[in-house]
Amino acid sequence: MELNSDFSSRVVVHSDQLEWQASPMKGVDRRMLDRIGGEVARATTIVRYAPGSKFSGHTHTGGEEFIVLDGVFQDEHGDFPEGTYVRNPPTTGHTPGSEPGCTIFVKLWQFDMDDRNQFRKTMADELAAPVNGVATATLHKDDREVVTYSHVDAGTEVTSDAPGGIELLMIGGSLTSGDDVLKKNDWLRLPEGEALSAVAGPDGAKVWMKTGHLPFAQPPAV
Repeated sequence: MELNSDFSSRVVVHSDQLEWQASPMKGVDRRMLDRIGGEVARATTIVRYAPGSKFSGHTHTGGEEFIVLDGVFQDEHGDFPEGTYVRNPPTTGHTPGSEPGCTIFVKLWQFDMDDRNQFRKTMADELAAPVNGVATATLHKDDREVVTYSHVDAGTEVTSDAPGGIELLMIGGSLTSGDDVLKKNDWLRLPEGEALSAVAGPDGAKVWMKTGHLPFAQPPAV
């Protein structure tokens, strides 16, 4: 399966307008944002766990990165409430599920295969003092990518000309970028060489962003 697999094109997905699709595990549904591959895929997805649902134990050969959007995600490593950012690098494994139910934004098979840096962070706790109306946390940085989370004041412009492509997920509020109004759970991907210019709406914006990573986009090595 290939979905939004042309990384040279701008893509906007208003994910709340997509139908939920069943996964192979009962009670776990998903909204696919981009994908290369079948059930083992380089994929960016919003996944919803019904209360009491879980996946069987598995190893993330290509790594897993996720944000808890609502509810509480759980595995044998602990409870991960809304606003938690997690990186499970290649070779790590777990048995994920959620007793109360949850929704996560997850990226699979998008790690440096030598990365072994496993961690979790509460994104809001990492925010630095605001600068010109934008408070930003650097969640992860390496030679391939930079991952940030920002709170943006109403009416403030958000710009980036970072090399290697730009991807963002709206966590809250709104941004206007060109003709697109991005609201909670909307996803934007800009190709390498295209700059980001957006303005926060009347309630400000909460934005997760990744830059630099698109030149490394590859199908899963299976």
